[in-house]
Amino acid sequence: MPVFDHPEFDHHQQIVFGSDEASGLRAIIAIHDTTRGPALGGLRIFPYDSDAEALTDVLRLSRGMTYKSALADLPLGGGKAVIIADPRRDKTPGLLRAMGRLVDDLGGAYITAEDSGSSEADMRRIAEVTENVGGLPRHGAASGDPSPFTAWGVYCALKSAVRHGLGRDDLAGVRVAVQGVGNVGAHLARHIHAAGARLVLTDVDAAALAHLAEELGAEAVAPAAIADAEVDVFAPCALGAALSEAVVDRLKARVVCGAANNQLAAPAIAERLMARGILYTPDYVANAGGVIEIAWQRREDYRREAVMAHIEGIGATLDEIFARADREGRSPASVADALARERFRPAG
Repeated sequence: MPVFDHPEFDHHQQIVFGSDEASGLRAIIAIHDTTRGPALGGLRIFPYDSDAEALTDVLRLSRGMTYKSALADLPLGGGKAVIIADPRRDKTPGLLRAMGRLVDDLGGAYITAEDSGSSEADMRRIAEVTENVGGLPRHGAASGDPSPFTAWGVYCALKSAVRHGLGRDDLAGVRVAVQGVGNVGAHLARHIHAAGARLVLTDVDAAALAHLAEELGAEAVAPAAIADAEVDVFAPCALGAALSEAVVDRLKARVVCGAANNQLAAPAIAERLMARGILYTPDYVANAGGVIEIAWQRREDYRREAVMAHIEGIGATLDEIFARADREGRSPASVADALARERFRPAG
């Protein structure tokens, strides 16, 4: 399996392939950059069709974490871990402890946390064998679940994007399509609803979709139909690569802002969005709320009001990115990448 010539390889510092015969663990940890501090990134458990697919995902996700932490002004680098398994069937205490030992072998260079397919309970199991775990309850918190903080950050980002893309200072009457109403997407939808927006929702979980749509008085559509919704804002909040050429060409929205990681199916999609007059919100800027909260949980001076102020700064960061993109005639994705690299790979 090629690594150094892989199209998603971006001078990653370390890539570790781990296995454990007794538990069936097959995992990859990718550490992208530790210039600003140890690499923090979640553990994704997913039944990838191939090892190559898992490698592609972990390389993209770890790189995104470096950029995310840099633009969130955190003393952290970027990393990610994936386990090739079905989280509903294959996740056992033995497998999670084996993963914890693999994390621990890296000596603190990588800190793991909850992600798609893993939970707070899984992090507690991993913490039995390594201290290099983030997102667990501390400072009197009832839960270490980062999703409410991620959703609040995306909401702050969406308000900035609406100001720049629609010329609106509020969300009253704005139509927003939310693709994916899991933990983050549901929290985001509630914030948007409370601000007076009108919602179109979709999810592969039909029961969860119906429940939230009834709660919020929202329109529910099939997953395949969400890109065709007559809306002002499209919010991808499911898995990555939601924005393919075909999807972008179908979008009615003038703004894209969501919680999903790696929303662009390919880097060139950013230019395609720009050509269609659609304002794209760089995903790793918008969805940094969770990692900001996890970073604060590691501090002794944790204060919730300081955490929320830090998260709300996402809006100001995006104001800067959108203004520079407009001034320079560039896509916001290109501007965000350049700003992030200035922070973790300074000249000289």
